[in-house]
Amino acid sequence: MKNYPSIIVTPPGPRALAVIEKDRAYASPSYIKEYPLVVERGEGATVVDVDGNRFLDFMTGIAVASTGHAHPKVVAAIKNAAEKFLHICATDFYYPGFADLCERLAKIGPGSDVKRVFLTNSGAEAVEGAIKLARSHTRRANLIAFEGAFHGRTMGAISLNSSKAKYRRHFGPLLSGVHHLPYANPYRPCDWKGAAEELFLQRVAPDEIAAVFIEPVLGEGGYVIPPREFLEYWRAFCDEHGALLIFDEVQSGIGRTGELFASNAFGVVPDVTLVAKGLASGMPIGAIIAKESVMSWEQGSHGSTFAGNPVCCAAALATLDLVEGELAKNATRVGEVLMGGLLELKKKHEIIGDVRGLGLMIGIEFVRDRATKAPYAELVPQLELEAFRRGLLLLGCGRSTIRLAPPLIIDEEDVAIALRILDESLEAITLAVA
Repeated sequence: MKNYPSIIVTPPGPRALAVIEKDRAYASPSYIKEYPLVVERGEGATVVDVDGNRFLDFMTGIAVASTGHAHPKVVAAIKNAAEKFLHICATDFYYPGFADLCERLAKIGPGSDVKRVFLTNSGAEAVEGAIKLARSHTRRANLIAFEGAFHGRTMGAISLNSSKAKYRRHFGPLLSGVHHLPYANPYRPCDWKGAAEELFLQRVAPDEIAAVFIEPVLGEGGYVIPPREFLEYWRAFCDEHGALLIFDEVQSGIGRTGELFASNAFGVVPDVTLVAKGLASGMPIGAIIAKESVMSWEQGSHGSTFAGNPVCCAAALATLDLVEGELAKNATRVGEVLMGGLLELKKKHEIIGDVRGLGLMIGIEFVRDRATKAPYAELVPQLELEAFRRGLLLLGCGRSTIRLAPPLIIDEEDVAIALRILDESLEAITLAVA
């Protein structure tokens, strides 16, 4: 029997409140702060707050702590690297860890083509670099992105975004030449192919497109699994018209879906793959993995002072050892158990409209009415808070979806605990509304 969750003080407790007060006084008001969790430490699949409450973590800092919190092998790699040196700038000089990680990612990246790698500090930086790479390689300016997409919060990234208006509000003018099209959502079908054909007939010619940016599993937009036909269509389009197919796997990559990359689950190979979040178990690093034929920008045209930091590279290599060794398979196995339990909850709770996912990237969409599929957006923050008070950490996405993105180390007992708390929390919300 596991010793978590364990709520000994109703959160937020007195120590947590003191931290929250200080944060509110001095931190930028732009931060969201989803609910009053104040972390002191993490251990495996659990998080302990400053008042001693122990939580089961099913959001992992937005799908980042892929190997769990403070995995001993990752921590050992970080300590070993930190004792050697902290920085030298890989844009200008060489060191083994940087070369090792570039080689590793190039060899495991999707497809059989020879690949090259550019390391970044984050997912948003990978997106920004990919925009530059696409325009440099094709000598074209226009980009296609999709409704519901989230690619980051830097200027190029928010130009591609279409998940929430607040990410773009008051920041214009944004990057020109970005065209948004519908994302294929089996739960909310639309004529995505017709919209694409209309775009090319009326607004921009296909041979003017530099790149198509797609999340192979829509993340912030609601954890949507598209039909394979959707990704195949855009692969064929890029092949025919000389555009780059760029898969943003910042959230779905590195074992999250049970595959090293979500693209592997669909059998569709992009020209460029972007990764970050789970790549180094929490250390800040991302990567652009591109076909060698595509990574054609000239020397000095792109770089970064901190990207590929030696400590982050060490953490990433240790993470990849774990994910390739066993954790991706565990994500598939335990993900099937979790999905089965969620489908049982769907039978019990009418407000669950859809359950969908791959591996341990699962979304639960809530509706006011199953017949009309009317979104129940207000339920998401209520459920987050109810679960938090019971010791389960969750995070919403889309209009009315809870994402389940636990560490890839969880087991069947963790799943049982999470399902019990979800059930109790939904019961509490239903009773409160009735």
